[in-house]
Amino acid sequence: MADPSSYRPKPGQIPDSPGVYRFRDEHRRVIYVGKAKSLRQRLANYFQPLTSLHPRTATMVTTAASVEWTVVSTEVEALQLEYSWIKEYDPRFNVKYRDDKSYPYLAVTMNEEFPRVQVMRGHKKKGVRYFGPYAHAWAIRETVDLMLRVFPVRTCSAGVFRNAASAGRPCLLGYIGKCSAPCVGRVTPEEHRELAEEFSDFMAGRTGTYIRRLEKQMMLAAEDMEYEKAGRLRDDIGALRRAMEKSAVVLADATDADLIALAEDELEAAVQIFHVRGGRVRGQRGWVTDKVEAVDSAGLVEHALQQLYGEESGDAVPKEVLVPALPDDTDAVTAWLSGRRGSNVSLRIPQRGDKKDLMETVARNAQQALVLHKTKRASDLTTRSRALEEIADALDLDSAPLRIECFDISHLQGEDVVASMVVFEDGLPRKSEYRRFQIKGFEGQDDVRSMHEVIGRRFRRYLAEKEKTGEWDPEGVVEDPEESGRPRRFAYPPQLVVVDGGQPQVAAARRALDELGIDDIAVCGLAKRLEEVWLPGDDDPVVLPRSSEGLYLLQRVRDTAHDFAIRYQRSKRTKRIRTSPLDVVPGLGDTRKRALIKHFGSVKRLRQATIEQICEVPGMGRKTAEAVVVALAQAAPAAPAVNTATGEIMEDDGGGTA
Repeated sequence: MADPSSYRPKPGQIPDSPGVYRFRDEHRRVIYVGKAKSLRQRLANYFQPLTSLHPRTATMVTTAASVEWTVVSTEVEALQLEYSWIKEYDPRFNVKYRDDKSYPYLAVTMNEEFPRVQVMRGHKKKGVRYFGPYAHAWAIRETVDLMLRVFPVRTCSAGVFRNAASAGRPCLLGYIGKCSAPCVGRVTPEEHRELAEEFSDFMAGRTGTYIRRLEKQMMLAAEDMEYEKAGRLRDDIGALRRAMEKSAVVLADATDADLIALAEDELEAAVQIFHVRGGRVRGQRGWVTDKVEAVDSAGLVEHALQQLYGEESGDAVPKEVLVPALPDDTDAVTAWLSGRRGSNVSLRIPQRGDKKDLMETVARNAQQALVLHKTKRASDLTTRSRALEEIADALDLDSAPLRIECFDISHLQGEDVVASMVVFEDGLPRKSEYRRFQIKGFEGQDDVRSMHEVIGRRFRRYLAEKEKTGEWDPEGVVEDPEESGRPRRFAYPPQLVVVDGGQPQVAAARRALDELGIDDIAVCGLAKRLEEVWLPGDDDPVVLPRSSEGLYLLQRVRDTAHDFAIRYQRSKRTKRIRTSPLDVVPGLGDTRKRALIKHFGSVKRLRQATIEQICEVPGMGRKTAEAVVVALAQAAPAAPAVNTATGEIMEDDGGGTA
């Protein structure tokens, strides 16, 4: 625990200007990011006696080991920089909202030559228009099915599209009129894109234009006695009206607005957002967060606005945003939202009428979400804490291992040797810090030697990054300007290293750490056969009870590392197969290629095999085996790399990528 006075800036060093500040821990990891109208006044609040600080703030300043800042011109610029740094550094003491579930969106892939309408989840992609989020994927599909009568946009996957184009026949939707069949040229790319844009405009709330246009076309068709055409247009209008009815009218004045409501207690908060377009609820989503910093309702609203609109395109910001409390820097936030939209945005608290009533509905949803979240999470928090405590007790650690790194080796009969590193923090996976390694220094099934190499490489990088980061500078600049003060991906040490294996692998890992002079990181191994925990230098393993939460967590960490390594090894093997001489053998598909490589171990060994030996592989006939032998004989082995300056053959240095 650090003393805040040990890194407190000297009087007069902190400028009295708007800016953004960062607190870092002893490993130079950013643990908190904040903004201020006056950096001098705001930072002075952190260096009061600990007894006068909020408990969460006191925990943060005692965890930190330095503070630095960046001066900006305006409060809006400070808001933008704060958001970008929170996204970049993921500080542990900042409020970070988590989706309470994965919501599906209706997406139109305008970034493709022939835009496609589909259901999408996860991170949003550039060039794709999103509508929603919806509560259920089936609700999206029902809406799309109704609208394809009027806007027959492509909905098929890339594979189906290519197959239809090569066969010259559209899929079923093309035959029944629910796809314009651009795959077979029924419409041009420009005509299909126009359909997709009309579909998007209708989903964005501009419905009246299309309804009136279809009604006019229907009347003209009836006057010309084209009754079949008029009947089809009537059915199209009915389909669009049914699609509109699926989202109830909640605001009579056709308002475009987002309504944000909160439900909170001392430890957690839930946020619910209703997206209203054209007076109708077009989407709903929810977030939850732990209150790891001392923050009030206004601060929670500000963080929610940053997360909601920080990465959205401008057209996702509505004209009106209704909130339960105004942020402290209301003018700056409003200016930021207006800049994102490209026109004025109203940020206010609804006082009366339909909007206040709807806000109460959103608030009830937020309260229900918080209750449901606490019900689900209570046992999880308790279980994870108990698991970490059991691991600490079993391994005789000074404290619970809040950061665990696990390593695993994977290869196929000594070929394509790779390693994986997965990270768990507070008992949860931190996927952004997973790493993978290529191991090229030697061949063969030597997991012990491979483990020694990968542990050495990982912690040599840690020592290098630790040395490179430098000391804190009062001006907020570190010794290495290229780094901009940001520790690299290997700069944070774990409290516990877990290896997939038994006593030999543990000894190799411990030896690699000892060679680097690292003695403050614990090491253990988890053997698969009996799920025994091995410690360096011990002849007997530690046996945790089968019902132990600590053992379950170690198993989960180990299995995650194993799966991550297997996926990487398979991807390398697939690339090797695709670029092999076997590609020219007629009739030899990927399945039999994999079977050959798996049976012989490598193309080199396969080249030495006879026709009879190749025929022993399941699925291989003599004719195909003969073709394989001919293809491998004609394909010359790759020539070694030559240094053009010296004429010497260059050898692989055994390095890899991580």
